[in-house]
Amino acid sequence: MPDHQILTVSDLHLGKSDRIARRSGTLLPPYETRETLARLEDLIDRLAPAQVICLGDSFDDLDASQSLAEGDRLLLLRLQSGRDWIWIEGNHDPGPVDLGGRHLNELTLGAITFRHIAQLDTTSEVSGHYHPKCSLPRGGTRPAFLIDKARIILPAFGAYTGGLRANHPTLRNLMADDATAVLTGHKALPVPLKAIA
Repeated sequence: MPDHQILTVSDLHLGKSDRIARRSGTLLPPYETRETLARLEDLIDRLAPAQVICLGDSFDDLDASQSLAEGDRLLLLRLQSGRDWIWIEGNHDPGPVDLGGRHLNELTLGAITFRHIAQLDTTSEVSGHYHPKCSLPRGGTRPAFLIDKARIILPAFGAYTGGLRANHPTLRNLMADDATAVLTGHKALPVPLKAIA
């Protein structure tokens, strides 16, 4: 929302490698938090938003929010400085975090509601949760925004996040027949959702 100087991101999943190690003993390179925060810092530096809305699953679980490396915690606090920072509740992080900002179940600004999981039979909502991705004709996938007249579903912003195919029945049921998938990358690529195989 450029008129309101709002940056909205979803599904950062900070601390995912930490959570996997705690629960299963599997060790992954612990760099996803730093990479995700570096990408977020770059966006904030370029766009200078007055408000940042994190649409849930900002942390891979509540323990991950409490075990951030000190450098990552300080970076988050610096990014929050001078702006309204809102943590929307997600299914991975259902409680408040002790990192500044406000913690809300959802947020309504004017006619638009910001929440973690899209709700059927609602309009004017922005959500995340599903991590939509689209396959490319020559292989690979790209995260994608799903957009129709009623809603926008954001792709996951986190470095270690998987994704749900944009044409998965769950997402098809949420989106209108004329919905568009906008693939991310160096250049945004809009594709009619119904054209995605």
